[in-house]
Amino acid sequence: MTQSTRELSVSRTIAAPPEKVWEVLTERTAEWWCPKPWRAEITAWERRPGGRSAMVMKGPDGEEHPQEGMFVAWDEGRRFAFTDAMTADLQPQGPFMIGIFEIAPEGTGTRYTASARHWTDAAVEQHKAMGFEDGWGVVADQLKALCEANA
Repeated sequence: MTQSTRELSVSRTIAAPPEKVWEVLTERTAEWWCPKPWRAEITAWERRPGGRSAMVMKGPDGEEHPQEGMFVAWDEGRRFAFTDAMTADLQPQGPFMIGIFEIAPEGTGTRYTASARHWTDAAVEQHKAMGFEDGWGVVADQLKALCEANA
């Protein structure tokens, strides 16, 4: 974690070209977004700054956790970022984080980095206690496996 940004992150080297990683990252999001056996049902994915980002995370015992937010960046082929601080129709809501998902060429593969930036130290600690490292790590591994199986 860096104090200046209150950021937590995970990174992986993926043995697939950036174009393939971007495709899986953005076109097959529901397949890697949640640690299995959880799954993500994407209800809106407006790929542009200001676009709606909405999904429902569904657990194996019928749990449902809706996530509603807005994209704050969409740089095709490179990164996207969203926040839960507001909805796409500019309605404020209790902020927890800004999620940033980036890829970059690295050797013959791709470097994937997912970061969560928080408004407060308490939110960082809450995210750690929720299992950030394990959860986002598993998700990164799921993305890596999908990309490498289809490279």
